[in-house]
Order: sequence, then structure tokens, then C-alpha cells
Amino acid sequence: MDGMANTTDTSTSTARPTAEEDDRNANRSTTPSSEGFKRYIGTGWAERDESLPPAREQATFAAARRAKVSAAFTGIRLIIPAGDMKQRANDTDYPFRAHSAFAHLTGWGADSEPGAVLVLEPNGDAHDATVYFRERAGRDTEEFYADASIGEFWIGPRPSLAHVAADLGLATRGIADLDHVIDSVDTSTLVLREADPAFTERVDHARIRYAAEAALSTNASDAPFSLEVGGEHEPDAELARVLSELRLVKDEFEVAELRAAIDATARGFTEVLEELPRITAEVRGERVIEGVFATRARLDGNDVGYSSIAAAGPHATILHWTRNDGPVVPGDLVLLDAGVERDTYYTADITRTFPVNGTFSPVQRQVYEAVLEAADAAFRVVKPGAIFREVHAAAMEVIARKTAEWGFLPVSAEESLQPENQFHRRYMVHGTSHHLGLDVHDCAQARRSMYLDGVLEAGMVFTIEPGLYFQADDLTVPEEFRGIGVRIEDNVLVTADGAENLSAAIPRTADEVEAWVRGAAR
Repeated sequence: MDGMANTTDTSTSTARPTAEEDDRNANRSTTPSSEGFKRYIGTGWAERDESLPPAREQATFAAARRAKVSAAFTGIRLIIPAGDMKQRANDTDYPFRAHSAFAHLTGWGADSEPGAVLVLEPNGDAHDATVYFRERAGRDTEEFYADASIGEFWIGPRPSLAHVAADLGLATRGIADLDHVIDSVDTSTLVLREADPAFTERVDHARIRYAAEAALSTNASDAPFSLEVGGEHEPDAELARVLSELRLVKDEFEVAELRAAIDATARGFTEVLEELPRITAEVRGERVIEGVFATRARLDGNDVGYSSIAAAGPHATILHWTRNDGPVVPGDLVLLDAGVERDTYYTADITRTFPVNGTFSPVQRQVYEAVLEAADAAFRVVKPGAIFREVHAAAMEVIARKTAEWGFLPVSAEESLQPENQFHRRYMVHGTSHHLGLDVHDCAQARRSMYLDGVLEAGMVFTIEPGLYFQADDLTVPEEFRGIGVRIEDNVLVTADGAENLSAAIPRTADEVEAWVRGAAR
């Protein structure tokens, strides 16, 4: 984004540190400091394009989400930080990603500014929403060329207040003005604690100070505000819960973004298959799989939605195998669990398991078709009014029945399904479903009664991902099963009268997968 060239207030009380405070390599700095250089670098620049953009598509949806939050917290100031940069090593940081709740309520995704804060200020029965962020520095300031963390010479153009206000359909103010918000914090003010721990600490200090002053003015013996054990404040936890539960049912914009993320993921999977000759030729073929998919994620979106699992051979039995440093050998299976994250942060989460040489062995096909049967059984449960946990139960009935038929269980399938037994879970210890959206494991702070025990509603999006994993050294299964891991994961939308498998276009049956692999290799 681009816009007006205003000089930024470099106050550091609520913003990122100045170059002097945050320069982790000051001992090797060669940044010019002569007065002649400073005068010269601030002149001779073309005028910026001052035109303002129309509000982005998601601005209207974000406003509707804020209205729901406002109704839940009438008369209470709410503070939702985006978070800040996180150090990777010395003077390098991880790529910035705003907190999902901030993105959800502002519509500001991959182009958001580190350190930004959304404040919902009570105004009668509603709230006035303002985004505070550190605006770009003018070209006549030292920050413009000398600050590697935020200077435009280092990281490129940064937005103006006016540009972001038009883009998001929100009021905006400079980061220095956030001091006034902190000064007005009272004990009822709520903050999303996990988004920015350093900023949360400032809010906590302000609330404690307000409580102490109130206690002195009323001669009270105890302050009316306290932090719970571990630094938690129960009303803050309530804010996090409400913001998480707000995302359980997706709106029209969110569903469209998830569809686009899934389409991009499908392209990435096919591109992986097209590179199988190169993948199998490399000692670390799993790394090639990871890299090919990551390229598609960066072309079609912001990044991968989570660390890709490119697990070949026995690595496929390790649920979160993300080292991805093993070979890819013809005759083995590859379990690829990956998703493209859009610039809006909405992510797909798809798993497909395929034979490297294009043909399942009889035992591989036997395991694959059992997992597919479990996935289809779970999908048939999905409709409005069903309970979320019933999706998992349907898949587990198939997993128990199959592993019992194969003689892997010490009891019958019916006995294994009893809560006190669960022997079949040895071969699938994870759950079958999780909500999906801005986070790959979305809505994680929702109450159990709204999540695991929740009633399915139209607009919910979640995964169905049963699997079977037979470790290479598991003596409870025959040798021919050992080292086989299969997972099939789809992304499902609850509709008004049932469900839609959003990822159904990605080959799922054993025959379809074999044809997919062979076709891509041509």
C-alpha cells in the first residue's frame, strides 16, 4: 500500500523499538551519518500517489463481526493487538503474521503492520473501532533509511493512516496516540492476552494502577482488580473465548476464501506429482516435495498454512513428521499433508496418500480403502443438528471394525469401542475433525459445549481426516503392514441440508489416486 508521506512520531512507549534500541548489529553498521548525507537523502524524491483505494471486499464482513463482539461486551473497552515481529536469530525475524482475531475483526491480513492494535471504544450500546499502527516515516527522517526493521529503504513502501482507513473502512490513528488509550484503561478494559504479551503487560500495569488509585480514593482495603494465578484475568479469557467462537460459523467471504485456498492446494499437490522423477532422484526427496508445494503456496497465497508434512515410507506413520529429510522410494507411499494460506490468512488443510510408483500394493490398497471407508462414514453424519463428536464416532466404528477383522485387536470391535478399552486407537490416536479457517486448528478457545459437544450449523467448515498408522516396529501387526501410514483429509462445509466436500475434486479413491499419479508423471 502507498499513500501520504507524513512524518511518523518515533515515540517508543507503544511502538517497535527505535533503530538505536533494536539494532542487533550496531557494531558493524556503516549507515552514513554526516549532515550532508542527511540533507541530501531527504530531497529529490518524486511525489507519491496520494489516491485512496476503495474499501476491500472483506471490510463489510469485518464490520459485521465487530458488531457481534460489541453486542457481547456492551460498555467495555476492548483491545485486540495484531502482535509484533518475533526474533528468529540475531537480527533476523520470522515473517510477520497478525493474530487471527485481529485479522478477523479488521480484514487486514498479510499486508498488516506489525505492532498494530484494534481498539473498540464504548459508545452507548455500540463501539467505535480504531486501528492504531506505526505509520510510515517521512523521507526527511532518519528512520526512513536507517531503521532496518521499519524503514522503507529496507522493507519497501509502508501505508499511511489515510490509506489504511479507506482500505479497511476503519478509523486509524498513529501508534503514539495509543498512549492515550493506555492512560484511560480501567479495570473493566479487556485485552486479547496472547496476541502481544509485551503490550498485554502494559495493559495489566494500567489496570492495576487504576485499581490502586480507586482503592485509595475510596479508602478500600483491597483493589477491585486482580490477576489470576499465572497472570490470567478471567474476563480477558472470556474475550478470547467469544472471539474464538465467533469464527465457528463462516460468512460468505470466508467460505469463498477457503474454496480458493483449497483450489490452490489442489494445484500444489498435482505439481508435486509432476516432479516425482526429481523427487525420487534426491537423497532428501521429502524436501523437494515440501519445496514444490511451498512455491505454489507463495504464488497463490501468503504462505503455507502450517508446516507441511511430506512423509514417505515409514515416516508416514509419524503424525507430525515435518523434518521432511528422508528419501522417496518407489514402492512406498507418500503422505502429503499441506495447505495453502491465502493473503487473507484463510488456509486449506488437505491430506492425500499416494503410491510413489503409481500403483498400490495389495496391502497398501487394503489399508487405504479402510481409511476411505472411515472418511465416507464420517462425512455421511455431517448435517445441521448433528453433534460434532458424532463425526469422529462414525469414523472410529470403521477403524475398530477393520482392525478387528484383520486380527490386530485383543477383543472384538464392539468391545474395543467401549470407553474403557479403545484398543483400535493404537493405530489412530488423533481426532477425526477440527474446525478450519484463519487458523488451521480454528476456534481452539471455544468452549467444549460449542466445539466437541457442539451442534453443527450451516456455515461451519472443518476437516474429516481418519488414518491408519502402523509403526515400523509395531509387533501387534503382521510384518507386511509395518511402516504403512495412510491419512485422507478433506475440508467439509456444513450446508443448509447436509454437507459439501470442498476438496472432493482432489482424487480420493484408490483408483483415482493411481490414475492421478500416472497422469502427472507423463
